[in-house]
Amino acid sequence: MKKYNVGVMGATGAVGQQMIKVLGERNFPVGELRCLASERSEGKTLSTPFGDVVIQRTCETAFEGLDIVLGASENDIAEAMAPYIKAAGAVFVDNSSAFRLCDDVPLVVPEINPEDVEWNNGIISNPNCTTIISLVAINAINQLSKIEAIYASSYQATSGAGAAGPVEMYDQSEAILKARAAGGEGNSYGADIDPKVFQYQIAYNVIPQIGGFGENLYSSEEMKLQNEGRKIMHLPELKVSCTCVRVPVERSHAVSIDVITEKKLELSEVRAAVKQAPGCRLYDEPSDKIYPMPILTSNQDTVYVGRIRRDLVNENGINLWCCGDQVRKGAATNAVQIAELLIK
Repeated sequence: MKKYNVGVMGATGAVGQQMIKVLGERNFPVGELRCLASERSEGKTLSTPFGDVVIQRTCETAFEGLDIVLGASENDIAEAMAPYIKAAGAVFVDNSSAFRLCDDVPLVVPEINPEDVEWNNGIISNPNCTTIISLVAINAINQLSKIEAIYASSYQATSGAGAAGPVEMYDQSEAILKARAAGGEGNSYGADIDPKVFQYQIAYNVIPQIGGFGENLYSSEEMKLQNEGRKIMHLPELKVSCTCVRVPVERSHAVSIDVITEKKLELSEVRAAVKQAPGCRLYDEPSDKIYPMPILTSNQDTVYVGRIRRDLVNENGINLWCCGDQVRKGAATNAVQIAELLIK
């Protein structure tokens, strides 16, 4: 089998580390694995499924000889390095949001629009994590009847804000429990809470803001489901109304979705379609308390779909609840799947 030289940019971060792990799990034919990170990590050694790798600094000359670069860096680094990656002859599979809405850059979820990889011009974007999880869950419905609108609310884990998110949640929780045991009063029982990752206390709380608010009063995170969904599903008129909420969960996002389809669908055909959909597991026996939860979907790649029921307001509406691991399928695994499409 032909081997490919693969670079991982942002290799020391949570998503970069997961990309390396997934490359090994899926037996990606790696010749050389080049781990790239900031100057402070240069020279350190990473243990990987492909052996120990010395970290190199991300710079203009770091990409020579690579075939594919998986990006797990921030927008500014992705934008700065993209020309050099392309000049080196590598394809850049980028997890940042820098290029997602560029007309000449494919935005790909392999279970939905794998054909879009073919028209890449050296850059392919990985969608937002909540977008990936949501669209994998509802794509089978779109195959039955075109989705015209979506109402959604996401319940997003603290690790979606990076490795420091869960640490802040657990530190706050510990402080609150100690304060409560000491007889403190109020929602925080007098604990000294100094949020740094999130806008407010996240332990025992939910925060209805992820990203900055725009003129329409929707946050940047909320608009991604519409803007990215239109491009991925090839539905330019798709309308989405979304609310994104940060919740005190360590890992795996949950999304409540109400899809409005062009024609009325039977619940039986929806369940059958979801059951057969790639990347999905139908997990829907509410009478037996069987429904998706973050604790079930963490550390794996399948999107669980359940609570499928008819909308009581719109006869063409279908409600469902889905959960998926935002670090794996919502980021790292989806990127590696795109790389697999490139080498087929």
